[in-house]
Amino acid sequence: MAPADRSSSRQKQCTDCASTVSRLPRNAGRVLIWIYRHTLSLLVGYNCRHLPTCSVYGDEAIERFGLWGGGWMTLARILRCQPWGTSGIDNVPLTTPPGACWYLPWRYGRWRGVNSS
Repeated sequence: MAPADRSSSRQKQCTDCASTVSRLPRNAGRVLIWIYRHTLSLLVGYNCRHLPTCSVYGDEAIERFGLWGGGWMTLARILRCQPWGTSGIDNVPLTTPPGACWYLPWRYGRWRGVNSS
């Protein structure tokens, strides 16, 4: 193997390792949702007022935006999913909400409802 091949191989291993480490918080959040789905959700039953369900929404939001942004989106969704809250189809946004950044985490969530702007 030529020296150039070895260095490119090491770079690839390094980026693979960095990618795995950066996904650890995201995967930890998704594991917590998986545990909820297979334990508490079975006891409580299907009670979500939205489609997709709150756990599916949370899983998708965390996968798409990471644990920090997706976690705040999920929190906002769970707080809306109550008897006097909203209902209906509420999909995870395709892009980061405007004005959302790590030091203003409440801007990730939709706090008012599905159809409000």
